[in-house]
Amino acid sequence: MSLSRRHLMQSGGLGAMLLTAAGACSRPDQAASNDLAELDAVETAARINSGETSAVEVVGGAIERAERINKKINAVATETYDAAREGAANVSGVMAGVPTFIKDLYDVTDVPSGFGSRAFPGYVGGEQLPFVTGFLNLGVVSLGKSTTPEFGLTATTESIATGKTRNPWNLDHSTGGSSGGAAALVASGVVPIAHATDGGGSIRIPASCCGTVGLKVSRGRTPRGEPSDMPLSLSTHGVESRTMRDTAAVSAAMALPSSTSGLAPLDLVTAPLKERLRIAVVTKGADDGFVADPAVMAATQSVAALCADLGHHVEETVFPVGAGFSADFSLYWAAIADQVMTSWEQATGMPRNGLAFEPFTLGLANVFEENKADFQGALERLFGVEALMAEFHQNYDVILSPVVRTPPPEIGYFDGALDYDTLIERLTGYVQYTPLYNVSGAPAISLPLSMSPDGLPIGAMFGAAKGREDLLIGLGFEMEEARPWAGRHPAVFG
Repeated sequence: MSLSRRHLMQSGGLGAMLLTAAGACSRPDQAASNDLAELDAVETAARINSGETSAVEVVGGAIERAERINKKINAVATETYDAAREGAANVSGVMAGVPTFIKDLYDVTDVPSGFGSRAFPGYVGGEQLPFVTGFLNLGVVSLGKSTTPEFGLTATTESIATGKTRNPWNLDHSTGGSSGGAAALVASGVVPIAHATDGGGSIRIPASCCGTVGLKVSRGRTPRGEPSDMPLSLSTHGVESRTMRDTAAVSAAMALPSSTSGLAPLDLVTAPLKERLRIAVVTKGADDGFVADPAVMAATQSVAALCADLGHHVEETVFPVGAGFSADFSLYWAAIADQVMTSWEQATGMPRNGLAFEPFTLGLANVFEENKADFQGALERLFGVEALMAEFHQNYDVILSPVVRTPPPEIGYFDGALDYDTLIERLTGYVQYTPLYNVSGAPAISLPLSMSPDGLPIGAMFGAAKGREDLLIGLGFEMEEARPWAGRHPAVFG
């Protein structure tokens, strides 16, 4: 049974915060809509709570959309529709009845997990990570698992195991990765929010490709992901959404207390930022010689001009990292692939092979094996990035940059069957902007502020000092108000 509005207000905490968000950030476009595909999570929860609709109706509608739309976008790795219908009848929580998906890199108890790979046939999820449990405890109803590339290791969602996930704006183009299934399901109106994670851009890249909002929070802001022997924690959990208030609500709900995170508290942000910021504009990539595609460059400059028109101080500069950052990050990424395979070998007693793993994953692991001697030096340099970024933010509140170097590429451009050298060169050139924030542990957000001449989304990325998600969310509300994106839908929607 859903909690009453009165009970939520009396109970305080997140329930009151979300109802406050629904009122403080009212959206006329949603208030007038009777189409459940148009509603964000905050509005959906408010309507369920008021009795205007029911969790059963909302979840049923989302399942109908999923069954119809997924035939075109292929973003669902595992369906749990029957369990969702059953759960919707008895759901409770501050987001009771809001439909969602969980990214298929992470277990949901008693639900199959594939990790975007052929290496785990028949595996059923066991113990859930704390973030997944906490997210589901908000009352959201999972309809299943969203697609991801093998182990989340690439910037598109085209795994051999689950097939090619397609961009709802243009089915011939990539959704990005590794939360590509999540972003496609949100962008197409199947669900208002979907669980996502970001270890090198995996929330922000799909957000840019699919025209959604994607916030990577600071390291430590939410419960850490799966246990790992890797020395530097890159990945954080969050959601793909279509509105700032959904991103704000989930981020505040899932934030750990300061006593645990070591960060300033993240209260619920419900309004545009009032203070004017010092914004650094960066269009060159982390490595010398990498510049954005003309369409992405024009989009970034347009957003910079908008920020200046709104009274922010805007200044062009470059990232504060030395040449070779991408090489160091790529070697660390290769070490992650090697660790995954080593764990698999230990669990199965079989050697890594091309029947279980994709060529790119094998290639990454081989690169690590061949360059182990360089790993410690790369690690030391990566550990130094946090201090470099902290010093940079003494002069700038926020960094504006592209999310990725080009608009969404065509399906197949990052095909995992390509020879390793070709694919890693393409990926390194494409992902020049996002990994910096995973390494430094600072927050960054992709906002759907521009479109390419071909009608594909181009995100703008804003990054802040570690612990300053509040600046990014407040600025996001300001951008959403100044350049609204709510009425802009892809060809495949609802």
